[in-house]
Amino acid sequence: MRLYTRREMLVTSLVSTLTIVLVFCIILFVSQKNRTVTIGSTGSPVLSGDEFSTVYNPPEGEYTQEELLNISLYEMLNEGVVNINTTVMSYNFFLEPVPKEGASGSGSIIDGKGYVLTNYHVVKGAQQVYINLADGSQFEGEVIGTDRENDLSIVKFDPEGKDLTVIPFGTSSNLKVGQKVLAIGNPYGLERTMSTGIVSAPGRPIKNEDNLIIRDMIQTDASINPGNSGGPLLNTKGEMIGITTMIYTPSGGSVGIGFSVPVDTARRVVPDLIDHGYVNRGWIDIDPIQLFPNLVRYADLPVSEGILVSSVTRDSSADQAGLRGGSRNKAVRVDANTVIYLGGDIIVGIDGKKITSYSDFYSALEDSRPGDVVTVMIVRGKKTVELDVTLTERPEGSL
Repeated sequence: MRLYTRREMLVTSLVSTLTIVLVFCIILFVSQKNRTVTIGSTGSPVLSGDEFSTVYNPPEGEYTQEELLNISLYEMLNEGVVNINTTVMSYNFFLEPVPKEGASGSGSIIDGKGYVLTNYHVVKGAQQVYINLADGSQFEGEVIGTDRENDLSIVKFDPEGKDLTVIPFGTSSNLKVGQKVLAIGNPYGLERTMSTGIVSAPGRPIKNEDNLIIRDMIQTDASINPGNSGGPLLNTKGEMIGITTMIYTPSGGSVGIGFSVPVDTARRVVPDLIDHGYVNRGWIDIDPIQLFPNLVRYADLPVSEGILVSSVTRDSSADQAGLRGGSRNKAVRVDANTVIYLGGDIIVGIDGKKITSYSDFYSALEDSRPGDVVTVMIVRGKKTVELDVTLTERPEGSL
């Protein structure tokens, strides 16, 4: 019997190990070719490898299922996200108008005719708006509707026959904490960048830069930076669930706390923005005055927070409902343009929502329509009274 040297035994062992590894790799390769990829949550479509390749065909075995999902959604939808640049007017030393570069942000194409959904603050004060598509083409747009209260706007451009990618609307009514989300936008001018994260919390009331409260905001840890504003927040089905709006940033950069306007709000206001240029909201025909400490002390008011009814429009639905304004014999001039009439009702609630400020007052009426009936809680003297008031159309310039 032949005895093997130590070197021969080592070589034999190495050959055996390499053979086992090779067989394992062959088995893994075959199983990977036959796999399927699930997109989205329960009830979402399941794509086979062949079906998936019609969207994106990466090299075999290089990506996980989650990576393939991210890649496919980006490939399908990124061209539906546009870059928006604006020009605003400033004035030189001689008070001559001089155009200068304004805000830059993102937007989502929501209709093949060239309607783009973005933030109000992206196009605020713009003299000119430019829409930049993924293929490098640029179009001049027109702001056709604005909703300051929800920080939303619609911009229209003529696609000149181009076949546009449209971002479909989903719903924000059933979002869950931990649900995966994806954001596409143009942070710092870097076009069509994707970031991923989760829903950190739905239903956040957030005060915007105009000191108005936007209700039901979606909080996410997906990176949102300057330039992302107006871009879509997507679910794993490729549907828009929010419009990225702002970040909480003590340092000036993303710290994992971003906010998006819920898409259900956009669903509600977009038709009005396209048809009328504004949202047709309900209104209580009064002159509202937010209480402030000096006024409370001077008039010896029974509450320190709420909306004082300085006057009521004669023969309006608010007048007919019994709301009372102040007395012209008890007028207080605040400045050259403002006179407050004391002695009127103080609104402290609308439909069960506590009213302490202008922001609360406008927020309580934000999703109302002319003709809706709301229950208004008032303080009248030492009594608390509830009145049912039919809303009228909000006049322009009331905000």
